[in-house]
Amino acid sequence: MSAQAAHSQATVDEAPAAAPAQVVIGYDCRRMSAQFALEAGQVLAAAGIKAYVFEHLCPTPELSYAVRELGAQAGIMITASHNPPEYNGYKLYGPDGGQILPEVASAITHEIASINDVFGIASLPRTDAEKRGLLVWLGRDLDERYYEAVVSEVVQPHISLAERAELRVVYSPLHGTGNLPVQEVLKRAGYSNVFLVASQEQPDGEFPTVKSPNPEEPEAFVLALQQAREVGADVVLATDPDADRVGVAALDEAGDYHLFTGNQTGGLLLDFLIGQREWADRVGDNAIVLKTIVTSDLGAAVARAHGIAVEDTLTGFKYIGDKIRLYEENGEKQFFFGYEESYGYLISPTVRDKDAVQSCLAIAEMAAYYKQQGRTLLQALQNLYERVGYFREELMSVTLPGVQGLDTIQAIMRHLRVNSIAVEGLSVAAVEDYQTGWRSVGEQQERLTLPSSDVLKYVFENGTWLAVRPSGTEPKIKFYLGSQGRDLADCETQLLHMRTSVKKILDSAQTPD
Repeated sequence: MSAQAAHSQATVDEAPAAAPAQVVIGYDCRRMSAQFALEAGQVLAAAGIKAYVFEHLCPTPELSYAVRELGAQAGIMITASHNPPEYNGYKLYGPDGGQILPEVASAITHEIASINDVFGIASLPRTDAEKRGLLVWLGRDLDERYYEAVVSEVVQPHISLAERAELRVVYSPLHGTGNLPVQEVLKRAGYSNVFLVASQEQPDGEFPTVKSPNPEEPEAFVLALQQAREVGADVVLATDPDADRVGVAALDEAGDYHLFTGNQTGGLLLDFLIGQREWADRVGDNAIVLKTIVTSDLGAAVARAHGIAVEDTLTGFKYIGDKIRLYEENGEKQFFFGYEESYGYLISPTVRDKDAVQSCLAIAEMAAYYKQQGRTLLQALQNLYERVGYFREELMSVTLPGVQGLDTIQAIMRHLRVNSIAVEGLSVAAVEDYQTGWRSVGEQQERLTLPSSDVLKYVFENGTWLAVRPSGTEPKIKFYLGSQGRDLADCETQLLHMRTSVKKILDSAQTPD
């Protein structure tokens, strides 16, 4: 309860004096998520803070939407996203509906550290909190407002109802919160041929049919792809347990299914949305695309080909959400699209976190559009490469548990800061150290503008890049490889050489002296 108590104090401190503080609380299908959500609400109520708690499961993006829609000071989402069933977690959101930034998290952590007795934290009984109006349940009315916002913001006017009805979609919520919201927005938009993976339909925090409920993992698509082959689906969608990420598969030339990376889906979506909005004259002169520093340059190439600005943020959608807030306040730029390589996309800023409900509808719109042109999503991707250049990416993630693992991760980062990296066939043009805040180009140094973070990025002369960082949530070190080449074979060769260099670094770090 200490996190809730500390958050209560921080929320009281930040709330306007003339209005009572309000916090929205949502939860997913994981072990005890509903109980944790209620307990958080009762702790807030004991502190005199009005808690709006969802009476049913809700996706993370709906929690973000609700904070903004209700004018709350903060939001809490009980979820561990796509992690294994033994995990649960606690996401915090600010009044803009975006995840809190590190400085706010540090302030809350400081408050937690000041609590000497967690068992002494006050918690108002449920019935008392309800009678005093400090515990209010959110139901279908809020759902309805969210669904309406998604459909009105994402549906494209140049795609007909007949074209939508012809698209065959297989969808799996992977036992999570996406089931009802995704089905509902697809139905309202006119998608009548949606086939649900029945064995993965019901919310279940044990995720019994998958090793990991992560749509980034091919294994999570096994049952959905089986059903897709049976019904002849054009596109396959799978969302993670809190429905902020979505994975995509679509037919290939051989009549089987191709799994798209997050970078490929993001680049395709951006290209599609630009085309649709240019058609409707809805692309402003100050439009901007936001992506993270470890996300492919495919989307950047697409945006710049249309004269749209692109800006990088640190890894984590909270930084994209904060940029949306900043530009909304100063009016310098207008948000157009945001995405990250880890399968997270945002089309409408009515939400300030990645939104798989929005994204599922947008992907269906895109697939319907290309189908009426006689093209699959894979063919659309090939056409995109031919227009803006060839890009391929890969993530190498290594788990190093325990204190020894942490020491190894830190040793690798120290080694790379001193010795850089050598990759066959590639010459380093610049080194970006986001911890020190400097970009080194030969003997020259340039100040980076992003906040400090333990990330190193090597940019090679041909535009290919390699980034490395410790995971912020797991005992892992992550290497992001992004190649740019004459064709896909050239990109694959560069990935191979980078992969070889990374393996040498890892082997050396884990070999006893």
